[in-house]
Amino acid sequence: MGHDVTNLLELAPADVPAELRADYYFDFDAHPFEHAELFRGKNARSVIDTIAGIGEYAAAQVDRIITNVKDADTWDQERFEGRSCGRFTVVLEEGAVFEPAYVVGGAEQAGVLHLGPGAKVLGANIWLNEGNISIGAGSMVEPGAGLKGPTLVGRDNEIRQGSYFRGNVILGNGCTVRGEIKNAVLMDRCDYPHPSYLGDSLCGYRSHFGNQATSANLKVFDIVERKNIAIELDGRTYDLGRRKVGIVMGDCSQVGCNSVSDPGVFLAPWVIVYQLTRLKKGFYGPDRVMKNKPLEHDVIEFAPLRRDKDKPV
Repeated sequence: MGHDVTNLLELAPADVPAELRADYYFDFDAHPFEHAELFRGKNARSVIDTIAGIGEYAAAQVDRIITNVKDADTWDQERFEGRSCGRFTVVLEEGAVFEPAYVVGGAEQAGVLHLGPGAKVLGANIWLNEGNISIGAGSMVEPGAGLKGPTLVGRDNEIRQGSYFRGNVILGNGCTVRGEIKNAVLMDRCDYPHPSYLGDSLCGYRSHFGNQATSANLKVFDIVERKNIAIELDGRTYDLGRRKVGIVMGDCSQVGCNSVSDPGVFLAPWVIVYQLTRLKKGFYGPDRVMKNKPLEHDVIEFAPLRRDKDKPV
């Protein structure tokens, strides 16, 4: 990077390039999102500001939901003696089922878990010591999942065995998830049904990760240099103001099986990434297919295997 570096966080909103704005990736008119407010106000300048605001927004929305619940059963930690520690309250709306594996409450202030009508948490581990959790109507949390607050889960989601929500998570409606998620937003009808990782990321409507696809959010040499992620766009380098930035996936974008994205990957809407692809940091799309075809393009090197063919195995 031989030219000057611009600090994104010091730019006036009008000077932020389109490729770093939310409306470049997400069409809230075509695909309304219940939490589109997250992308407005102080978080509106860029998607990087939005990533920074996830935790505060999630915590406030969970508290708002809990405050407005009426006609619900309320349980405390005494009901779960032997499979819990700390102080907490469980708020169950009609038809909700809560049979956890273990619950960690607050040491001084009680944490709160809210389950909307028909929501189910079966055999999962729940941490309420760092934030509250709300799980929307009809959503299912399967045995073997783990959820830490603050976490906001919408309606009719399937949170599969092996899922690990590490806090500051917002999940829309009608999603399927199995991976590890931290400080991320997954909008309506997202499909991340296999083992994967999403950290410090934004995932648009009907975006998708194939099996074992994953995103990196921290540079491999961060332990040595501890610098913010910087990215080039139109001949200009932008310091994103954060050491951790994962992937921003526009509406209907997809990443194929066993692919990996570097910290700071931005996929515009309708970018389809083939399996076994490494995505270097940068901007891709919209309306692109990214094909990894090493056999056709001689990227793979072939060499003879040296072995003693007479030696028994």
